[in-house]
Amino acid sequence: MHCPFCNVPDSKVIDSRLAAEGRQIRRRRECVGCGERFTTFETYEVVMPRVIKSNGKNEPFDEAKLRRSLMHALQKRPVTQEKIEAVLSDIQQTLRRLGERDVSSLRIGEIVMKALFVLDHVAYVRFASVYQDFQDVEAFRKQIEQMQQMQKERES
Repeated sequence: MHCPFCNVPDSKVIDSRLAAEGRQIRRRRECVGCGERFTTFETYEVVMPRVIKSNGKNEPFDEAKLRRSLMHALQKRPVTQEKIEAVLSDIQQTLRRLGERDVSSLRIGEIVMKALFVLDHVAYVRFASVYQDFQDVEAFRKQIEQMQQMQKERES
């Protein structure tokens, strides 16, 4: 690590601690050239899988797009921003754990639906209506019946 003060390429680590809830390492360093101290943060680099759209196109995973979808489904729902961020993080972690280079948008939609089902049933139905392209009230009714059955299965 180059010193930000004198640009000497060597420094020694004086102290290391976990930061950002264990997702980073904070390192306190001292330059071997000028003796100045500075702090660096080390994080892991995570490569998200590419998304295969229903039309066959392949595009990079877009966290902002996922966030917008969640926020739209959760609009005016009593869910805290912390819970939304946690769900967003869980969905991304689930995608990484798949260990695949490419994931279909349909698979991502299923993962999001599972997360929303646990978080908020109204948001789950809202997301499902777009994701599954509901065309009439009957589709909503069937989805709600399916959701009620899933809830019964979870409780037993």
